[in-house]
Amino acid sequence: MENVADYKEIIDAIKEEGGDAFKRCYQCGLCDTVCPWNNVIKFSMRKIVREATFGMSDIGTEDIWRCTSCGKCVQRCPRDVQQITSVMSLRKIATEYKVFPTSVRPIRTIRSSLASEGNPLNEKRESRADWAEGLDVKTFEEGMEILYFPGCYPSYDPRLKKVARATVNILNRAGVEFGILGPEVNCCGESIRKTGDEELFKRLATGNIKAFIDHGVKKILVSSPHCYHTFKNEYPEFMVNFEIVHITQYLFELINEGRLKIKKEFAKKITYHDPCYLGRHNGIYDEPREVLKKVPGLELVEMAESREDSLCCGGGGGRIWMETPKNERFSDLRLKQAVDTGAEELVTACPYCITNFEDSRLTMEYEDVLKIKDITEVIQEVISGNEET
Repeated sequence: MENVADYKEIIDAIKEEGGDAFKRCYQCGLCDTVCPWNNVIKFSMRKIVREATFGMSDIGTEDIWRCTSCGKCVQRCPRDVQQITSVMSLRKIATEYKVFPTSVRPIRTIRSSLASEGNPLNEKRESRADWAEGLDVKTFEEGMEILYFPGCYPSYDPRLKKVARATVNILNRAGVEFGILGPEVNCCGESIRKTGDEELFKRLATGNIKAFIDHGVKKILVSSPHCYHTFKNEYPEFMVNFEIVHITQYLFELINEGRLKIKKEFAKKITYHDPCYLGRHNGIYDEPREVLKKVPGLELVEMAESREDSLCCGGGGGRIWMETPKNERFSDLRLKQAVDTGAEELVTACPYCITNFEDSRLTMEYEDVLKIKDITEVIQEVISGNEET
């Protein structure tokens, strides 16, 4: 540990942060039986909670940083311990006292980028809308039907820009009047909050809220389940409420209302991955599947763990920014499950999941076995062929 003058202060802080949540745990161990970490290493959420109950958790170890906030333990806990909240409390203390294991130290660079440029990828704020170059995309004005908020990865990452562009092509084809705010908005702040930096989360959130209010935004469409969760469930802490829609919900709505016409077949076998923050955290399971079922020729098959039991990709809880050893990657396990179904494509609806799956596809040499797609990329293909620019 570094820069820690009084360890007793940390013990007291752990006890205060944990409150009654830690004390409710009666050590049944159900959290450990469902935690995805136990597929790759020996890990115990129960141990973290037990030690935190007595103010003895070592915030300098790797363990409190492993949690991907996937929600499986919370879903099974009979005592409402709220393990994610408990772990994030410990991370908040670690952040305050600057106690970080080596694997977590890159987050310092991420924090700097978020604070200065509003994104975690060390890209310039003014280039946040460059992904839309050449497309018919306007700056949002009051009275428009919807604000499209792509999120950081679809705005900057070369692979994920394709998702933002596919979304725009779909919206234009459906005749949706929409706009973006580009450099005027920040990262939603969800992942940095999960790493314990509450102050920076509030700065990012209040900046976004001001931009939304100043432009008269009422309805926001997002590509990322993490943005969806944060805008819908956490921004109301700031006494605001916007209507938040994830792209899977909006596709379902546009198709059912007849605004979006599916014109082509997609004669492939695909499997759908439920992102943790879309599924377990927000209960959105049916809409993406119903959208895919509308596509002629598409055969949808389920993996061994799906819907409420979906296996986490490993990118939540800020771990998208941390280096995970190859033998500890959940995404490798998930790709194996996808291949075992006989699917030609693994389709999902989360930038973090796509990032991790694409990395695993390369390291596992699955390039010729399995393609990774966002649901918008599938729908773009069946409504507009190869019109994406």
